[in-house]
Amino acid sequence: MERSSTMQSVHENIKSVRGQLKKVYKTLNTLENWRKAILLVCVVALGVDPLFLFIPVIDSPNFCFTFDKKLAAVVSAIRTFIDTFYVIHIIFNFITEFIAPRSQVSLRGELIVHSKAMRKRLFFFHFVVDIFSVIPIPQAVVLILIHRSDSLVSQEILKWIILTQYIPRIIRIYPLLKEVTRASGTIAETKWVGAAFNLFLYMLHSYVFGAFWYLSAVEKKNKCWRLECAKIFGCNLRHQYCARGRENNGRYLNTTCPLIDPDQIIGSTVFNFGMYTDALRSGIVESKPRDFPRKFFYCFWWGLRNISALGQNLKTSNSVGDIVFALIICVSGLLLFAVLIGNIQKYLQSTTIRLDEMEEKKRDTEKWMSNRMLPEYLKERIRRYENYKWRKTRGIEEEALLHSLPKDLRLETKRHLYLTLLNSVPWLNMMDDSWLLEALCDRVKSVFYSANSYIVKEGDPVAEMLIITKGSLKSMIGSSDITGYYDSSYLQAGDICGDLLFWVLDPHSSSSLPTSDRSVLTLTDVEGFILLHDDLKFVASHFNRFHSSRLRHMFYSAHWRLWAACFIQAAWREHYKRKLSRILHAKRDYNHIPQVGVGVRVPVRVRIGYFGFSGISV
Repeated sequence: MERSSTMQSVHENIKSVRGQLKKVYKTLNTLENWRKAILLVCVVALGVDPLFLFIPVIDSPNFCFTFDKKLAAVVSAIRTFIDTFYVIHIIFNFITEFIAPRSQVSLRGELIVHSKAMRKRLFFFHFVVDIFSVIPIPQAVVLILIHRSDSLVSQEILKWIILTQYIPRIIRIYPLLKEVTRASGTIAETKWVGAAFNLFLYMLHSYVFGAFWYLSAVEKKNKCWRLECAKIFGCNLRHQYCARGRENNGRYLNTTCPLIDPDQIIGSTVFNFGMYTDALRSGIVESKPRDFPRKFFYCFWWGLRNISALGQNLKTSNSVGDIVFALIICVSGLLLFAVLIGNIQKYLQSTTIRLDEMEEKKRDTEKWMSNRMLPEYLKERIRRYENYKWRKTRGIEEEALLHSLPKDLRLETKRHLYLTLLNSVPWLNMMDDSWLLEALCDRVKSVFYSANSYIVKEGDPVAEMLIITKGSLKSMIGSSDITGYYDSSYLQAGDICGDLLFWVLDPHSSSSLPTSDRSVLTLTDVEGFILLHDDLKFVASHFNRFHSSRLRHMFYSAHWRLWAACFIQAAWREHYKRKLSRILHAKRDYNHIPQVGVGVRVPVRVRIGYFGFSGISV
């Protein structure tokens, strides 16, 4: 009794965990939200990398340079943790895009199957960029090179490593942003989140410039002390790095490198710190415990202030590097400000009307579903379909747009979109009259189906023929008393669902539509184009060769394939029974044994391929 109660509690716990996992899976929306999460990870990574530039600090009492080892460990751990997610994304892309590339039909009706050479070029370009962006070079520089004896140059190495790795880390965001925008229609569901995203990018650049300004200030101090130490007898350059010994150059450098305002410097005897004087005076470059927040926000404020002012208040020295840095700040500030204002204005204008229409339609739909007291599962399916349709059309009614065009322009547009697609249908490809295909293009309509939706059920009338352009479906027939078999097949981009050719070819067909002998279920979100039964009747009535015997052999019926397999199976059983009977009769006559019954049940398995019978095994 106790054992059964324990097993029951374990079973209930497993069911609760399974239910929670299902809720989490539904909340994640699989691939779409995974891309959004990776995009967020990449943006956060752009903010983590400049933190490495704050690791070098100055020990002013000892007149030497050192590294903030606690900050180095924390930043290295954060970057490694973030890059782990992107490594998973690289592996995922490698599996889905290179090993098992997806094929689909374009909006023009052309089947897209990327060639091997094209896949290799795209794969290796993105793969090289991705791999180079996640190589832990900054961690190696910080955690290894700072312990070497020649680490005075590690500041310069660290700066250039961060700069060179920052470029591919920016490049890798573009394809992710493009995929997220294409899948969801917009970056965010509300206009204010999109505007805040553009503002965040502007502030991110301010923070990056502030971090480089901080490290350049430390390098300026290092350069000044090295120049002064070289002029003083007894001053040892090796003591400028705190980890190299207990001695320091304090008595030699105590009165050197004064922090004088650049405007007050007369002559070349005094070292000009230029725009870095403020950083050295404020003391943010010194190694004080728990001083990182003040250092971070001060540098961020400096970058934001000078980018917004286009670098007008910068007082540079005559150093070429300082002047180039100031020019970059000025030009970047001008471009970033223009891009920020332009993007916010464009984003607000482009999304406000469509998003308001979408929200109003959502409210009307929710109100209607509540008034009609629809069950929750049906409400969820309607919401999923409306969201999927919005992502694909972005609120544009394609049929209404095409019908608003003049007839000649509408026919030209539809011929451009659908003619290649219709030519991929075998029995339509036989038509010599181009005007019929062009007329048929005018009757084609685009459709969308959300996942786990029945396009047609077994026993329902077939009113349309679907040409699949994207997604996957499952076509199945249940076990019946006649056949006793269950048959299923899978459809994907380029296949046809609901082929009405046999019904159209039958000259004695009634006005009633044919009945479907299969159920077709969408496994993923499906896009396609449909032709109604009236459209196919129109083709049959205007095309004389449509009733030829050659055309009848192009009819692919899963039901006929199943029946053919059943007849072959029955014939094989009869043949096997007759052959076995002859063998038993011959053996009985040879051994003079009495007759025995020859009714033997022979287990036979029939294998039915996608295009028909593929074999029998005994």
